[in-house]
Amino acid sequence: MQGKGGKLLKVATVNVNGIRAAFRKGMAAWLERSESDVVLAQEVRASQEITSELFGDDWQVTVNASQLKGRAGVAVAVRKSSPWFLASSEADTVPVEVPSDGGRWLEAVLTRENESGEVDTCLRVISAYFHSGEVGTEKQEHKMAHLERIGERLKQLLPADDTAENGEPLVLLAGDFNVVNTERDIKNWKPNHNKRAGVLDEEIAFLNCWREQGWVDVVRALAGEVQGPYSWWSWRGKAFDNDAGWRIDYQFATPALAEMARTQQVDRAQDYDQRFSDHAPVVVTYEI
Repeated sequence: MQGKGGKLLKVATVNVNGIRAAFRKGMAAWLERSESDVVLAQEVRASQEITSELFGDDWQVTVNASQLKGRAGVAVAVRKSSPWFLASSEADTVPVEVPSDGGRWLEAVLTRENESGEVDTCLRVISAYFHSGEVGTEKQEHKMAHLERIGERLKQLLPADDTAENGEPLVLLAGDFNVVNTERDIKNWKPNHNKRAGVLDEEIAFLNCWREQGWVDVVRALAGEVQGPYSWWSWRGKAFDNDAGWRIDYQFATPALAEMARTQQVDRAQDYDQRFSDHAPVVVTYEI
């Protein structure tokens, strides 16, 4: 698609909750409807071979599978008909310190050529799956340590001394952060705040720190100071029907890329039984 100042790039991020199950439940139909150029998937729980086969021949796919079978796993998929090419990828640039940290971070460099066949734009995209954690357990310790290491990587990707002369990088960090940022990101704030993982001040502090360093929460910037839009609802009870959700799936961008963001939407299923995951895809269109 051609925009006023450049070409439109549509990026979706979604925790698929097991990619084989997601495709059985209708993910392929969503892919066709969404017309996304790039899909960043989390919790794929499958190998490169299986994930590539499910996406099909129309996609370039790279996967960082978890060391633990049936756990985690992240992927980047680029539609071959888009102007973008998946030039390279690197897994675990956020170091893995325990097996449960594996399959949670995948960086890919996408390139686009001009009419002369020369690369004119490079974009680094990251598919990330943060720990869910659990208050008072070792899981929470792993989560906090992982957040620390992510923070160090984000400093490398957007140095504090970066200037326009050096050319600010175009980097997108997207995925399931498993942390809400404010009261606007969860339907039931008071019963959960500082009582449940994902709503702890010590976790929220990391997101605030990254924003202070320059990273932009693109969906919040586009949506404004509204309640939601939520991206996750428990399978249990009436959470989905009552829209008792959490906004824990993000697209964080460097300032230069954030300025190119034009629209955002959450592809929430119309009905409970039409969901292919307990998360809904978060889609942002950039004009690059």
